[in-house]
Amino acid sequence: MHLNEVDGLDSRTVWWVPAVVSPERDWPGAPGCRRGARYVVNRDTLRASRDEFDPFDSRLSCLHWIMHHRADLNRTLPGATIRAVRLDRWLLGLE
Repeated sequence: MHLNEVDGLDSRTVWWVPAVVSPERDWPGAPGCRRGARYVVNRDTLRASRDEFDPFDSRLSCLHWIMHHRADLNRTLPGATIRAVRLDRWLLGLE
């Protein structure tokens, strides 16, 4: 799903996404980024993305996915903490 398709999500559901904040400038997880840049984690590539995401319909399922892919996420997103965040709050810059 791309960011421009977010209107197609059921607004009665609280959607969750794995998200990450770049811990440093030009971070290997997102080359060329600034420190503190916010990203969602693409579930297919396990990489930081600004607009490609697959939301989960519960926080628990998002956390389960993060834990299941923990080793691979640590390799592709080194030095960062991956968290489950509400998609609506992430889009508004509150998470």
